[in-house]
Amino acid sequence: MAANLSPSHSGLKIFHVLFSRGFAGSERSTAESCNQQCQQHDVTLIIRTGHTKNGASIRPHLDPKVKVIEISNKWFTRWRLNKLIKQYKPDIIHCHLRRSTRVISKINPPVASVSTLHIRVNGQGFNKMTGLICNARWQIKEIENTYSGLIFKANNSLVPHPPISQQQKAELRQSLGLNDNDYLIAAVGRYHASKAWDTLIKAFKQVPTAANVKLKFFGSGSLENELKHLAKGDPRIEFVGFRKDIKDLYQCFDLLVCPSRFEPLPRVMLEAYDGGVPIIASDEGGCKELIEDYGGYLFKVDNIDQLSEQLKFCIEQKPARYKPDLTAHYVTNANAQIVEFYHQCIAAKSAELSAKAIIKAL
Repeated sequence: MAANLSPSHSGLKIFHVLFSRGFAGSERSTAESCNQQCQQHDVTLIIRTGHTKNGASIRPHLDPKVKVIEISNKWFTRWRLNKLIKQYKPDIIHCHLRRSTRVISKINPPVASVSTLHIRVNGQGFNKMTGLICNARWQIKEIENTYSGLIFKANNSLVPHPPISQQQKAELRQSLGLNDNDYLIAAVGRYHASKAWDTLIKAFKQVPTAANVKLKFFGSGSLENELKHLAKGDPRIEFVGFRKDIKDLYQCFDLLVCPSRFEPLPRVMLEAYDGGVPIIASDEGGCKELIEDYGGYLFKVDNIDQLSEQLKFCIEQKPARYKPDLTAHYVTNANAQIVEFYHQCIAAKSAELSAKAIIKAL
């Protein structure tokens, strides 16, 4: 059932629960929500002990106004979380990813609960939430006939990045070993099978371009050695590694490729649009949705020949940089809509509890 958003409210006590490790797209989205909401609301984030992975954690990315509580995700997790709910009495509990959703569903507190589909419904706990937040239209199609709670189509949040100067761009490109006439094709994200970087490497190798066309990978992950082996023999391909200044670097890219085999709604594409980068993407899930909404070039997922042709076209034509209107995704606007959805869920939960109380009294 789609949510019908009403006029704005304020002053909520919000619990966010996240039991993942490291700092990737889901963690960044959670941090942005917490940081925005804490400006007007009482926000607490519950995370696991051992939340750091490969030196990365959500904690350094949080506003000091966000209260952070660490609990074990192995010992007495449900008991500890239930105790915190009773102690703090939140108005709404916002779960992120499967683990936290499962724990909250088993507690079944007398409080409205929502879960963001950072991926998709992948456990029974999601069906017990008061509401589900979908980032992409395909997610709604998957659940609309099986889920009876409230459904909200959110705009995946984006913190707009200020433009950098031409001198800064030149310096950044020089730091990447680029000349003025080099054409930079970028790939940004985890080195994971779902990202289909192998497809990109194979397609790029089919493109008989001059040496001034470069393909650079920005990220890290378990498949790094495998991907480097696949790229071996092509000096145009380089693995740069993880860069904290990636939002500046977007403004230096000539083209971004997002060839994913599975992608809910890629934040990397939103950030690339914000940086004015032309994009080639697979026709998978959220990639296709963003290309349809904001422009770019599509190829059939895992079709190496199609991707190769798209690369040739862009290298030859050099599509102009452009920046679409992304204001609906700006974190202030996106989170204002989420808070309105919270109020819908709080009202629905209150009505549910009142109905149960009436039935019990009869």
